[in-house]
Amino acid sequence: MTALREIRADHDGRTIVLYQAYPPAIADAALAAGRFTAPFGFHRMTWIKPSFRWLMHRSNWAQKPGQTRVLAVRITREGWEEALARAVLTTAHPDEVARAEVHVQWDPERSLRGAALNHYSIQVGVGRSLVRRYAEEWVVGLTDLTPQVQRIAALVRGGQAAKAQRLLPPERPYPLPAATARRLGLG
Repeated sequence: MTALREIRADHDGRTIVLYQAYPPAIADAALAAGRFTAPFGFHRMTWIKPSFRWLMHRSNWAQKPGQTRVLAVRITREGWEEALARAVLTTAHPDEVARAEVHVQWDPERSLRGAALNHYSIQVGVGRSLVRRYAEEWVVGLTDLTPQVQRIAALVRGGQAAKAQRLLPPERPYPLPAATARRLGLG
């Protein structure tokens, strides 16, 4: 059976929440300014993920060096959909990937304990040509989730997965325009 690809996210009619993990210097500066600012890297690709559990796997529950602060980044749906409309799958021809402003890859979604599940979650790499727009136009809010991440991780380690599950951010299917969905391997 082929694994299911689906964008699941916390979203409303105007915005979507993405997750990123940073070192304290970047997170503190961003939270103080209410937007991304130096030392955030405006000249490199930044990866954004709508799956909280996938980022927890990637950052080892905010314990991986350089990824000890977890931010919920609320961006406009317009920005998110513009990024996806410009995206190329990382499995495309290398020349096409090299020219792309946005990269998309699908990775196994993760359980609360980090096990790979039988469906895939989207990871979106916003390229250098769009990073400033992402940071300065699309982002409408930043929230430090590090204390919540630490609490959930402690509950999981303590064998209280049901309590931990209740603290996860809500995620539900995110609808995309049909043409974009097909290009990204969703249809």
